[in-house]
Amino acid sequence: MNETTPTLEQVTSKDGTTIAFDRLGSGPAVILVTGGSVDRQSNAGVAAILASDFTVFNYDRRGRGPSGDTQPYAIEREVEDIDAVVTAAGGSAHLYGSSSGAALALLAAEQLPGRITKLALWEPPYIIDPAARPPADQVEQYEKMLAEGRRGDAAEYFMAKVVGMPAEFVASARSQPWWAWTESLAHTLPYDARIMGDYAPPLERAKAVTIPTIVLAGGASFPFMIETAEAIAKALPAGQVRTLEGQSHDVAPDAIAPALREFFAG
Repeated sequence: MNETTPTLEQVTSKDGTTIAFDRLGSGPAVILVTGGSVDRQSNAGVAAILASDFTVFNYDRRGRGPSGDTQPYAIEREVEDIDAVVTAAGGSAHLYGSSSGAALALLAAEQLPGRITKLALWEPPYIIDPAARPPADQVEQYEKMLAEGRRGDAAEYFMAKVVGMPAEFVASARSQPWWAWTESLAHTLPYDARIMGDYAPPLERAKAVTIPTIVLAGGASFPFMIETAEAIAKALPAGQVRTLEGQSHDVAPDAIAPALREFFAG
């Protein structure tokens, strides 16, 4: 085993929930935060590349993988989970969040002063145009479907009504080999919906985050992503924005990792 081989470790969050993470590499600590409807494997490629320069903590958010899921859910518990991983990292760390995980990372940076040293956000999916935002009753819709055992319907709702995937893709999703995995994470969809709130860019929150922060977006992604990235970066006291040409929301590890390495090492 070498330093870039992940080792699965655990830490206990403030409410007693076990949070699992892969630790790999050596150097300054970087914590990776996943987005909605995925687990830590979605960041595994990025973690492997960054491990040549950093000690990477690629954790499973509560309700995913081997991490626990103590109820009732609260956004504050997810911030405490990040804080617990920061403690495992030695008391301070850089933080990278993807999609709705970027929204969570921004919130954590605001609420954990002195604990987060630099912040990188990949396409936090806030939407400036109110008319283009997802349904306002998203949380209620998820919870109703989940209470009725309709996990697949909840996953379809996320794809169609929140992400805005093409109808033909959504229609064929249940027949795909990855569907069972997607459905297994359906109970976490209302968690991310709560984090996103009404999807309005949190510009006042951004003003309170004074650490160096980069907001990244893909040149081939949804057009609103670049507009949102620019707006958030402008509100951040030490913010900058960068576009990765040719990248969609599902960014390639070998495209995002070098940008993160440059920012965190700078």
